[in-house]
Amino acid sequence: MFDIVYFSSTSENTKRFVDKLGLVSRRIPLLTKDVEGFHISTPSVLVLPTYGGGEDKRAVPIQVIKFLNDPVNRSLIVGVIATGNTNFGTTYAVAGDIVSAKLQVPLLYRVEILGTPNDIFEVKERLQKLWDLQQNSHQSPAFSS
Repeated sequence: MFDIVYFSSTSENTKRFVDKLGLVSRRIPLLTKDVEGFHISTPSVLVLPTYGGGEDKRAVPIQVIKFLNDPVNRSLIVGVIATGNTNFGTTYAVAGDIVSAKLQVPLLYRVEILGTPNDIFEVKERLQKLWDLQQNSHQSPAFSS
C-alpha cells in the first residue's frame, strides 16, 4: 500500500484525519525553512489542506509547493486527497484540484475538515483501488492472468 505524505498546520486537522487512516505517514515540516531537506523515497499519496478561503492563488500551502518543487518528491506522488471546508463553496478543497492537475495524478477524495467514519472508509477503499491498479499495470504480460 502507498505511504501517506501530508501537510497539516498548527490546527492539526489534517493530521488528525491522516492518523485515523492508520497508514504509514510522514508530515511535511511546518516551518518552510525545514521543507528543503524533507524527501520521500516511496510512491505516496499527498494529503493537503486548502488555504486562503479557497482563493486559487493561495489555496496550496507554501510548504507543499516547496515540497513539490523537488523533482524526486514530485515524481513519487501518485494521488492527492484534499481537505477543506464546505463554507468555501465552489472552492471547497480546491488545493487538491490544483495539485492533481499540475502533477497529472488523480484527486482521490475531498474531506471536510476532520472527516467522518464514512470518509475514512471511502479513502481506504480508493487507496486500495489505486494500489491494485498500480500493481496490475506493473505486471509482466507473461505472468498476467
